Amino acid sequence: MSMIFSEETHRNLLSRIPQCTGREVREWLRTVDDGPAFLRFDEKVSWLRSEHDLSYGHAKAIVHEYDLRRAARKLL
Repeated sequence: MSMIFSEETHRNLLSRIPQCTGREVREWLRTVDDGPAFLRFDEKVSWLRSEHDLSYGHAKAIVHEYDLRRAARKLL
């Protein structure tokens, strides 16, 4: 079951990622970009969780941010 986070929760999760993981969000976004070419959101989240031992919330926030930034680039 997929949890839907508010924008505030998403921002809070992103702000804690460096402290919890030891890596900046931009590094995680690069990891997703360089990772397997999964099409589905949940596949990317599962991959981050299993391959990089991230919590569900952090993995979901990273993939959501990745998708937001990718969509913004398409608009430009």
